Amino acid sequence: MKILIVDDSRSNLAVLRQYVEHLGATALCAEDDETALRLFEQSRPDLILLDIAQPTRDGLAVARQVRAMEKAGEWTPIIFLSAPDRDDEIEKGIAAGGDDYLLRPISEIALGAKIRTMQRLALMRTSLLSLTRKLDAANQELIRISSSDSLTGIANRRYFEEALSIEWRRARRHSNPVALLMCDIDFFKLFNDTYGHLAGDDCLRRVAHAISRHSERPSDTVARFGGENFAVILAETSIGGALMVAEKIRHGIGELGIPHVSSPFGQVTLSIGIASAAPGFDNPPDDLILAANKALYRAKQEGRDRICRFDAA
Repeated sequence: MKILIVDDSRSNLAVLRQYVEHLGATALCAEDDETALRLFEQSRPDLILLDIAQPTRDGLAVARQVRAMEKAGEWTPIIFLSAPDRDDEIEKGIAAGGDDYLLRPISEIALGAKIRTMQRLALMRTSLLSLTRKLDAANQELIRISSSDSLTGIANRRYFEEALSIEWRRARRHSNPVALLMCDIDFFKLFNDTYGHLAGDDCLRRVAHAISRHSERPSDTVARFGGENFAVILAETSIGGALMVAEKIRHGIGELGIPHVSSPFGQVTLSIGIASAAPGFDNPPDDLILAANKALYRAKQEGRDRICRFDAA
């Protein structure tokens, strides 16, 4: 344990150093503020014994500077050393960042008790910080699990609905359009019947990865909407921009070359319905989902492996 002792009296320093070394700690001694702050920066002591006020230096200023130099999550206990009957000094010291105090003349027994108390507090704080970090990590993992589709690893339906609602409100504030792609693997039931569910799961994973790869912007949200159905939210995107992204995705699925002998195309393909809208106060995001689904239905009715845009007519 390293203890920084700050006192402009050499005789006081000598006594305190002896006490500290009797306790088995390493003493770092400073007679002035500049030396004290330099030793703190270089050695990062475990505790500071700080004379609160002397004619040639200001312990309050040192305490404030120490607190300013500490990095996030750091805490160095500061015990002020004060003359008797100076309650005003003690109050100012605690306000400046001090944690405890001792009255002169300093007793070795009292000093040892204070140091052990601060050690226990530091250990408890370290344990609490470690537990907090573990809880934060667990919460983040819980959020990730609750918002991800367990099979494909992309966002799930719950996350999709939250993301669309957030993007819808943002677009309404800035008068921007939001586009939505609804994608469906063609003849997927026949694929499962032909190749089995394990192959079907692998197909879903590969398709999800391909859709994500071709939705390149960080603001795009790709989610598994349900079964073999996927959704892509495109922020600030017109119908023309949505068409370009949809075409990239459709070609990307074709490039996978996943065999599908039960499909008239001979391989896995994708039908895509797209819609784009500028949010207003009288059209909820569900209207966009409904429009994209209608376009998807038309793509499937017209032969599949194609893109259709929503037509209000």
